[in-house]
Amino acid sequence: MKKRLLVLALAVLALLMIVPLASSAFSSVQQAAQQAIPTPSPSPAPTPTPQPTPTVSTVRFSATGDNLIHNGIYNQAARRAQAAGEEGYDFSFCYDAVRDFYAGFDVNWINQETLVNDELEPSSYPCFSTPGDMGRELYDVGFRVFSLANNHTYDKGAEGIAATRRFWSSLPEDAVTCGLYAGEEDYENIVIRETNGIRIAYLSYTEFTNGIPTPSGAEANLIYTSQTDVIQRQIELARQQADFVVVGVHWGVEGSHKVTDAQRALAQQMADWGAGVVIGTHPHVVQDAQWLTAADGRQVFAAYSLGNFLNAQSTADTMIGVVLSFTLEKTTQPDGSSETVLKGPMLHPTVNHYGANYSQIRMCLYKDYTDELAQSHGVRENFPNFNRNYIESVLRDNIDNTFLDL
Repeated sequence: MKKRLLVLALAVLALLMIVPLASSAFSSVQQAAQQAIPTPSPSPAPTPTPQPTPTVSTVRFSATGDNLIHNGIYNQAARRAQAAGEEGYDFSFCYDAVRDFYAGFDVNWINQETLVNDELEPSSYPCFSTPGDMGRELYDVGFRVFSLANNHTYDKGAEGIAATRRFWSSLPEDAVTCGLYAGEEDYENIVIRETNGIRIAYLSYTEFTNGIPTPSGAEANLIYTSQTDVIQRQIELARQQADFVVVGVHWGVEGSHKVTDAQRALAQQMADWGAGVVIGTHPHVVQDAQWLTAADGRQVFAAYSLGNFLNAQSTADTMIGVVLSFTLEKTTQPDGSSETVLKGPMLHPTVNHYGANYSQIRMCLYKDYTDELAQSHGVRENFPNFNRNYIESVLRDNIDNTFLDL
């Protein structure tokens, strides 16, 4: 009996020793198992889908006034070419001082006041014909848009129109003209060129042609400012087909700084029809500029006269011109809709300079024009007060100073 009790006591003692050990072992296994199970990491936040944003395109644009080529200019160009042992005419000297200025723009527009061609004999006032080397020089300077609607377009009749059209078509394809149309059937062919993704339409009109009617048998004709039904139709078409519409108008009173009521009225009509900018030429002197509000609320800029560019006229105020500059900004939305606006219009003064007896005729920027150079200007023979102060007073008295780059 005692032996059985001893065996039972030993068994109980062994059991008491095994249970804690087993419990400890189970706990260790459980802990190890828990450590072996990886802790799930949080799911990354989904990358948001990029939202389409508008794209913006810009064009830097300049517009220049009356390039009026008298005989003194082309005779000097002929002598320069001859002195260099070359044929033809060398007009480079006339524009060298403004070449870098025009290089800063994407588009340079100019009113070419005289018939440029390689066929007719050169001639001066009152009926002009200008050597083709002049047009090629303008192209080299950087001009690409040539407005041909002015009071001298019919100077040489049907022959002159055909000759100048052949000349301009001989230039590289990026040179365009506006203002001459091959009959009424051509009126709906709007001149449009794309620059930096912006489609720009070019139209131009003239108030008169010095009493010369459309020449008989002419292959092309102008549109007069009195033909408002045609002008309205063209501007509305251009507005539909292009992002921006540039309209050149040869109008006003020659030699007068005053903007006429007729100029203001037509400018407002053109704005209402869809013009984005109205560029005035013809008076040979500068006139005012302003913002217009079109019927649809757009802001349209009108410069009523840019004055003269290169010329050999004889009065002080015809030596003074301005170049209009502005930026076109086109914003295209993700859905394809777009809006093009004109921003930052400025007028940069220029001086047409020559010495005694119309020698060395050339263009200068006013900001580079010195008092010493002004004192040597040939126009002082009849206008002794011509100097930088006089130039600035003419500009400030006749143009909204907000737009003047002096």
